[in-house]
Amino acid sequence: MSTLAYDGGAMLGRQLRRVRNNPGLLILSQTMPISMLLFFGYVFGSALAMPGARYRSFLVPGLLVATAAGGIMTGMFQAAQDTHRGVMDRFRTLPMSRAAVPLGQALADLVTTAAGTVPFLLVGLAMGWRVEGSALDAVDAVALLLLFRFACTWVGIFLGMLTRSEEAAGQLGGATFMLPLLSNAYIPTVNLPGWLRTLAEWNPISAVTTALRDLFGNAPVPEGAAWPVAHPVAGSLAWCAVLIAVFAPLAVRRYARG
Repeated sequence: MSTLAYDGGAMLGRQLRRVRNNPGLLILSQTMPISMLLFFGYVFGSALAMPGARYRSFLVPGLLVATAAGGIMTGMFQAAQDTHRGVMDRFRTLPMSRAAVPLGQALADLVTTAAGTVPFLLVGLAMGWRVEGSALDAVDAVALLLLFRFACTWVGIFLGMLTRSEEAAGQLGGATFMLPLLSNAYIPTVNLPGWLRTLAEWNPISAVTTALRDLFGNAPVPEGAAWPVAHPVAGSLAWCAVLIAVFAPLAVRRYARG
């Protein structure tokens, strides 16, 4: 365990230096969610049944979770880069823990996501969003958000090491943009057709989004929803546990096998 902690810390530093040396990508990844918040908040908010500040309060938790789900795309692309440029092969020749490289990538992504959440929330406050629950519930909401991002990053790391090229990883990662659209991140699911509502409510993004809205005090838990949405905190923790338990060992094994 001490070896994993030491080696994982070294890989975390390597990934953070990688982010620092690519400021353009960092700025884009931090400003894109804010741009989407402004666009969805003022364009879509004027066309829905819950206009103005009410929709923006509904939207902020949804966009936070949609951004967290983007960990699949970023994890996939970075892992594919290291795999197809031979970086993973060089790391495998070193006497280090086999879990250190993917763990370092996942932790570095978690750090940059936590830093990027701060300006996003500040813009949300400027647009009228408010934390209407307790401070402790708000802290729990942010912790749950980061846990979900961590879980999604492991999915992306594993898929990135499976891809045949960086281009394929980019195309497959772009397809993950559809996942928030099949959830309650942007719109309520209550008026969707039965089969589509069921699909959306069993989407992990829906459970985490509902949990954040409940913890922030922005919207109540909908009645008659599927179990993950009807019990959003428990459902979110269950989804995160499943994703990490499945994809973290798969990613470590894939890295070790080469």
